[in-house]
Amino acid sequence: MIELASEWTAYAGRLLGDLGAHVVLVEPPEGSHLRMRAPFENDESGPERSLWWWHYQSNKFGVTLDLRSERGRAEFSELVSTADVVLEGMTANEQTEFGVDPSALRAMHETLITVGITPFGRRTSRTDSPATDLTLLAGAGPVWSCGYDDHELPPIRGAGNQAMQTAGLQAVPALLIAVLHRFASGRGQNIDVSAHAASNVTTEAGSYEWLVARATVQRQTARHAAVSPTENVVARDVNGRPVYTGVPPRSKADLESILVWMDELGVRDQYPDTVLLELGVERGGITWQDIFGDELCMQIFASGRGALMLIASKITDREFFIGGQRRGFAVGAINAPEDVLNDPHFIERGFTAALHHDRLQRDVVYAGAPIQFSESPWLLRRHAPVLGEHNQSERVQH
Repeated sequence: MIELASEWTAYAGRLLGDLGAHVVLVEPPEGSHLRMRAPFENDESGPERSLWWWHYQSNKFGVTLDLRSERGRAEFSELVSTADVVLEGMTANEQTEFGVDPSALRAMHETLITVGITPFGRRTSRTDSPATDLTLLAGAGPVWSCGYDDHELPPIRGAGNQAMQTAGLQAVPALLIAVLHRFASGRGQNIDVSAHAASNVTTEAGSYEWLVARATVQRQTARHAAVSPTENVVARDVNGRPVYTGVPPRSKADLESILVWMDELGVRDQYPDTVLLELGVERGGITWQDIFGDELCMQIFASGRGALMLIASKITDREFFIGGQRRGFAVGAINAPEDVLNDPHFIERGFTAALHHDRLQRDVVYAGAPIQFSESPWLLRRHAPVLGEHNQSERVQH
């Protein structure tokens, strides 16, 4: 697979490389401008020091080509002849300037699959409108739905290049479907991914409440945006650290379990709504239909949340997470970003991955596999290529 270096394609190319695809990253001779994207190793800028570059371009081979020159275009065409897929994120003007037209490429190689990931897709009047990750998330809707109960505070943009990553997550399965289609038909095709549309798909009720009911959802702290406010789900542990209380227990067994947990901690008598939990047990549990149609059941449901809040305040966030999970409750500790890689749960899952950097002569810890497969395992094989690293390598063509 050939990837023309772009912030729009970086995550999709990385995921495919992680799962075993042979990804050749093509940069201009001077290097991609993304090599200078912060943050940097030891806060010192440089084309080989960008942590952004390290993360998104690992598991790829790297070559440089001058697509403005006839020789560079000829070399690119030769490279394409060996490829199954071309992944790019160019504007229409850039496609013309660099001679990278998906239709022309597929005319030369009828089995070729071309994938374009752009801010608004290619089949729209906005195709070349300027955009950033922030403007896409704002225009597509996610920002409206993200923030706090206090609406005097502005909405929040999710960090981490979410619009670009969401587009990449849409592109990868679309590409795999195109590969299956090629097995059946012998023909390639073009895939047109809009980061704006991909981001809008993630708004859940934010879009369909408006489209169906002309109702507008409101931001809420740590929970789904909704037309009407819902209950707070964030509690504080004994040390004041935040924890997530999830959806309260509803079945008889779960209501009994939470009462036992309170007994183990010696706090049942401290909770004034214990009687509501006991009524829930006597009723044999409650259902969603009960909650929305019966005032008493609604109170029982709320009492489960209150009980979890009380339990959380008596123990540490880790104890709350483990205790809740063992009882089948969807609760969790809320990690700060710097705590994630040291979390025992992530470590046990094998989420962290160490990769040796030859230039540094040491291992660097990366965020690891978001997905685990039994037959096609995720593997961190190589660090991001230095500029032109594989220009003379026979492994680029295979």
